[in-house]
Amino acid sequence: MKFGSVENPEGIDFTLPEDHPDTKHVLHKVKDDNEPEVFVGCAKWNKADLKGFYPRGTKDELEYYSTQFNSIELNATFYRIFPPEQFEKWNIKTPVDFKFFPKLNQEISHWKRLNETKEVVEHYLYNASNLKEKLGTIFLQMHTNFAPKDFDRVINFVESWPKEVPLAIEFRHTNWYNDAKVAEELYDLLEQNNISNVIVDTAGRRDLMHMRLTNATAFIRYVGANHESDYKRLEDWVDRLVAWKDQGIKEIDFFVHQNIEKASPLLSAHFIKTLNPAFGCNLTIPKMGNDKVNTLF
Repeated sequence: MKFGSVENPEGIDFTLPEDHPDTKHVLHKVKDDNEPEVFVGCAKWNKADLKGFYPRGTKDELEYYSTQFNSIELNATFYRIFPPEQFEKWNIKTPVDFKFFPKLNQEISHWKRLNETKEVVEHYLYNASNLKEKLGTIFLQMHTNFAPKDFDRVINFVESWPKEVPLAIEFRHTNWYNDAKVAEELYDLLEQNNISNVIVDTAGRRDLMHMRLTNATAFIRYVGANHESDYKRLEDWVDRLVAWKDQGIKEIDFFVHQNIEKASPLLSAHFIKTLNPAFGCNLTIPKMGNDKVNTLF
């Protein structure tokens, strides 16, 4: 993912901001003794993007990918609404505990810009429902130029979204977060409707690190800079996730991108190696199919 990429990442302060004060309150409302669900994955599974990940002779990329990861951030659905049969095939190919986290189609977010989207949303959800129990949180990514002047569209969309379908929303226009009044209104809307507020960690857009959870699911899109700082950044995220676990988080959806995507599995492996002992989980540590590809830098 090129979004937020910079030429000189060594000059960026990657320190994670302090949590928004209301994040703790949101988590404490649901705190109990149950362990949170943790999903870690890449953005896509095709061999062209994840060079070196698949062993020689791999016949089905998704089948192999799902032995190494327990989830996928399904970006392909942004560009095309796949037919029900395709979602059903993906469901059949993957293990019982695997989940898909599909992005809403660009017709909804970028073409119609949340205006009069009822029919296309219903069509999308009908098709995606064929993933059955493997359908994770669906996410909506708005265009960078979608600004708070169209807040009424967000309200209408959020309030009409079917409550039984988990949703996360990513806003990229800076005024959603640097205008305090707008930000509070947005947070309240998402919290009242149980919608996750996507956190994007990318080098060139530190303003998107709002650290405000609006429900008990943390949906994080991490973008590495193909730089040695990527490792430390992920270790810092593990520390933050442990803190959220202690406060009551119920689900973590963490998707690893890179400016050069082929390195995503390696970076994911480092994240999971660090996360497992700190978090008390036992996620599979993905392997690179090409033994020559064993380090990022």
